[in-house]
Amino acid sequence: MTAPGRFSLAILTVVRDDRAGLADTCDSLRGQLGPDIVWLVADGASTDGTADWLADHANVPVWWRSARDSGLYDAMNDALDAAFRLGCSHVLFLNAGDRLAATDSGIRLLHAIARHPDCALLYGDALERQGDGRILLKRARSHRWASLGMFTHHQAMIYSLSALTGLRFDSRYRIAADYAFTLAVLKRGQAVRLHWPVCQFAPGGLSQRDPTAGRREQAAIRRLHFRHGAAQAAIITAVQRVALALRQHFPAAYAKLRFRCPET
Repeated sequence: MTAPGRFSLAILTVVRDDRAGLADTCDSLRGQLGPDIVWLVADGASTDGTADWLADHANVPVWWRSARDSGLYDAMNDALDAAFRLGCSHVLFLNAGDRLAATDSGIRLLHAIARHPDCALLYGDALERQGDGRILLKRARSHRWASLGMFTHHQAMIYSLSALTGLRFDSRYRIAADYAFTLAVLKRGQAVRLHWPVCQFAPGGLSQRDPTAGRREQAAIRRLHFRHGAAQAAIITAVQRVALALRQHFPAAYAKLRFRCPET
């Protein structure tokens, strides 16, 4: 389904065999979609009823497709292409299961976009669901520390389409293509930090399931973008391994260092 006209913000969701997660994402958008905020969904030929759910809710996304693709980033590129065709000005990627952080997140994002129309990237904090059911705040780092890795979840990043001409996710990277994509965007324009949570992140993504492969890909991307030598790469990898070990073996200590209780 497509619609004419120009929209300010497109929320792009990719999904494969996660009907419940897609419905959860849709629930967080309830009351926030309209003339200035639209939803686009790329489904990777799911077999769990996701396509049927989309057909039953075809009036909610302005564009959706269910077709075989080459994986997460191929689907994200398809959704991004659709956002360009629809004339959107900015995009936010929320994977199935992710949510906007609050019922007023959409309007706050529109206001932020209006205040910074020429910025290539806006980014904020993220809420994370914990295994015990708690929802904690994970503050973004400054984008000036991008050489160390992603400075916030990509679900908390709003990209200006004016900065994305000719740029797409590099599907050669199975896990860290979002990192390479974001570094490329930072070279094209300014970034602005939003000091509030943009999304509620659903755990269990590719980078968490295979952190070793993710670190390898990030190291390769850093060598390409920052010309890091072996010593620099080894130091950053060691720091990442310590952080991962702390999170896996001492989760309470990690939580105290990295998370905060969200403001109410």
